Amino acid sequence: MTDLVTVAELGGAFAAVGGTAYLRHAHPAAYWSTVGLPVSVARLLSSYSSTMDACGLTVEPPRWRALAVRATTRREVRPVPPRRGIIRPTSTGLRMRLRLAPGQEPADLAASAERLRHAWGVHAVYVRDIKPGVVELRLVGFDVLRKVRMPRRAGADLLRVPVALREDATAFVRDYRAVPHELVLGATLSGKSMYLRNLIAGLAAQPVVLVGIDCKRGVELSPFAARLSALATDPEQAAELLPVLVKEMEDRYDLIKARQGTAPGTPDELITSDIWGLPEDERPSPVVLFVDEAAELFLVATRKEEERRDEMVTQLIRLAQLGRAAGIYLEVCGQRFGAELGKGATMLRAQLTGRVSHRVNDEASAKMALGDIAPEAVSAACAIPAERPGLAVAGDTSGGWSRIRTPYISLADAAATCRGTAHLAPDVPALSPFKPYVPPAPAAKPAEPLSDPRPVVE
Repeated sequence: MTDLVTVAELGGAFAAVGGTAYLRHAHPAAYWSTVGLPVSVARLLSSYSSTMDACGLTVEPPRWRALAVRATTRREVRPVPPRRGIIRPTSTGLRMRLRLAPGQEPADLAASAERLRHAWGVHAVYVRDIKPGVVELRLVGFDVLRKVRMPRRAGADLLRVPVALREDATAFVRDYRAVPHELVLGATLSGKSMYLRNLIAGLAAQPVVLVGIDCKRGVELSPFAARLSALATDPEQAAELLPVLVKEMEDRYDLIKARQGTAPGTPDELITSDIWGLPEDERPSPVVLFVDEAAELFLVATRKEEERRDEMVTQLIRLAQLGRAAGIYLEVCGQRFGAELGKGATMLRAQLTGRVSHRVNDEASAKMALGDIAPEAVSAACAIPAERPGLAVAGDTSGGWSRIRTPYISLADAAATCRGTAHLAPDVPALSPFKPYVPPAPAAKPAEPLSDPRPVVE
């Protein structure tokens, strides 16, 4: 009987260990909520002061405090760590605010993030500046980019699309009002198309004019034709579409200029320099132009094609330079985008504030996307593994960058979203000649009877 009890106890222990290991590998979110969270909180509470001291994040206490401690307790005065706030558990980690000690700065904590990660047994530690003297530590319990699950409250709004998940478990929001134009680079099967697919599906439910230029004969953007107001599938059609967009931009500037020509004494709120200051009933709908495989617009074989190329590039540059105030935004995608494409490529790239680099085939491609805004992000882009499609490095001209990963959405689901929101497409008469053909939905077949009809016998 004793042997049976021993075997049962050992079997239960092995089953618990095996179940925990399986849960950690297959369902990391569930493992964090049940096991990882309590263990990490216990480690943090029990070793907070000693860990901060070991990481060099403590300072000498004020002189009055040292004298008071010696006078009342006769204990040795220890260095003071940053004051810790309330620990707030989340589904992916922990959040905790710290009040920095005198003489400290957020960079001190950021430099020790890797040591804090090991000390508290979490996947990663990130530091965010809240206000002078206060920072937030975001502890991530597991690799959230392995299986992407977008936050429930991601901050979607007009021209704001939660398109990916950051490595600190926050949503990466594509905000066209803050970052008007963006360059998206990536090699074949890197996830660039998935990023574009999520972006279009998010914008489809908004009153936004969607325009596409897809020089791969439309194979990438044609599934979304029901929601697109215009689509060009080769350089010849693009050469006809771009002047129409430039003319639309000029007309919008005329509308803004007419509003500016108001009489003296007009209230400040009625004076504007972009479409967002216009009254809602006068404001034209924003336009988002998607350019897939931008290199196809630059490649030429004859003198005639070279002249057409120069015209298209000039028009794209004008849209990038002046389009923001008119509510026209660019999303330029490609595998490479450098000076070797031809005249105007570097000038156009300089106007694209946002940069997203998926896996690339060489370091030069990563430098094209990130080298001029965040040189340290180039190595991170080159280290993206092929077995993680959708993983990318996102940056902007402020110099900040982060790793992101796009959630999976099937082409059929994205196309269904576009078909279901086709009625939301604003009417732009100038783009009507470029409206893509949408085949009618197949008629539903009548239901077959369950049994063969038989004549009624009288």
